[in-house]
Amino acid sequence: MANPESGHGEGVTASEYIQHHLQNLTFGNHPENGWSIAHGAAEAKQMGFWAIHLDSMFWSILLGSIFCFVFWLGAKKAHAGIPGALQNFCEMMVDFVDGSVKDTFHGKNELIAPLALTIAVWVFLMNLMDLVPVDFIPEFAKRVLGIEYMKVVPTTDVNVTLGMSLSVFALIIYYSLKVKGAKGFLAELTLQPFSSDNKIIKYAFVPVNLLLEGVGLIAKPISLALRLFGNLYAGELIFILIALLPFYLQWALSIPWAIFHILVIVLQAFIFMMLTIVYLTMAHEHH
Repeated sequence: MANPESGHGEGVTASEYIQHHLQNLTFGNHPENGWSIAHGAAEAKQMGFWAIHLDSMFWSILLGSIFCFVFWLGAKKAHAGIPGALQNFCEMMVDFVDGSVKDTFHGKNELIAPLALTIAVWVFLMNLMDLVPVDFIPEFAKRVLGIEYMKVVPTTDVNVTLGMSLSVFALIIYYSLKVKGAKGFLAELTLQPFSSDNKIIKYAFVPVNLLLEGVGLIAKPISLALRLFGNLYAGELIFILIALLPFYLQWALSIPWAIFHILVIVLQAFIFMMLTIVYLTMAHEHH
């Protein structure tokens, strides 16, 4: 932790310090500067929809690669004898996720368990970056690499969480159509929750049912993304606010908050994984 004056020049206000730490390293097509890295939030906004957050992409890909490498190494070193620490960890995670999938998903799909394992560990690793002191990596990036902005928690970027949730949503639509067929999926959206044995009344309720079920369907990826983003963004903001306090108060408050935040980190990864399993279970079930 550090005060805003350390490493950001004299006279930096608390508001400027917070804005700096919440600003992504953005690359995009600026109306005046062309393809370039944004120097502040105003330039990033002018770059529009197709701008990309380089720091979010870098850290999410790096942490995903670490996950793949660790579990590949654990599988490569697995043996029937006394397992080592790495094999124990990998087996524990696989057993935990496999048990969660078996308890919730009763269909037959070889994708669900690997997907759930990937989500659980990857989201956990991205959330875990929130425990790195708020000035440590940004200051290193600025002083050593000459990079002005560096957000290190990918899940505090709504683009990352929404990207993951939209991927899950695409799988929901795919398996709903594959298992139920286009006719069955459409019937699921239009013939519930209100129905009747009378055909006239039954079809009169179709627009209402479509509205209700459509909103529920679209709400799944949005709620999945915003729940993860909101919890981690709030946690990051509190760490930044603590960093604005005098040094002795920083350690007095940051350590208890970090210990509590560990629960949030683990819980949010678990919730994202379980909701993914539940949504895909619903996609595989016939009405």
